Amino acid sequence: MPRYALKIEYNGAPFAGWQRQKNAPSVQQALEEALRALDPGVPTIFAAGRTDTGVHATGQVAHCEMTRAWDGFRLQEALNYHLRPAPIAVLQVHPVTEEFHARFSALERHYVFRLISRRPPLTHDKGLAWRVNHALDLTAMQNAARHLIGKHDFTTFRASQCQAKSPVKTMDQITISRHKIPEGQEFRLEFRARSFLHNQVRSFVGTLERVGAGAWPPERVKTALEARDRAACGPVCPPDGLYLSHVGYPKNPFS
Repeated sequence: MPRYALKIEYNGAPFAGWQRQKNAPSVQQALEEALRALDPGVPTIFAAGRTDTGVHATGQVAHCEMTRAWDGFRLQEALNYHLRPAPIAVLQVHPVTEEFHARFSALERHYVFRLISRRPPLTHDKGLAWRVNHALDLTAMQNAARHLIGKHDFTTFRASQCQAKSPVKTMDQITISRHKIPEGQEFRLEFRARSFLHNQVRSFVGTLERVGAGAWPPERVKTALEARDRAACGPVCPPDGLYLSHVGYPKNPFS
């Protein structure tokens, strides 16, 4: 069966995450229904990352198999037609070999979190960023984030229901930048790693926000990490500002 890689963008607010659920809408379900409207024989599709409830994506990657060959652009257009009015867009479709697997072939995943500091409530970005109504110290957050880079046991920043076999992961990069917006500032926290634990990024952001607000000294993040105890974690932030932004492969399937 011909295999295709799909690059996908979605607003996660209406969905209970990527993975198909019995009693709740999911991104996977919406895409599979669109695919089966074109080809009833399409099997399950696979994604690079199983984003949680409310989490968005600008660069999710999935692969599917069709019972007949399609031109990539025509398949993209047909899927976008059948996905309406769901807030999902297929950005690119490209044929790949049977060796390509959206999840297991991935070398790294990038997440971006949008954290907005301002007094007025959000209007255009409501549901697309996490707003706090107090100032944040960029330097303190950057200093705290350095403790999380490298190979560590991330039990402290792992959800209790996480199904990963081990809490040991390698965090390759964390960058935090600040941007001026009307009546406030937007902080962009970017995370790069081969794989992530359940709620790991949201646990990081909630903890780093406490540092930026002055409630935690930066060194407390190191103490929390070394505790290997979920109770030592800061509050888990809401999913509103989290985006799966890029998935890296040995060879770009869309080039």
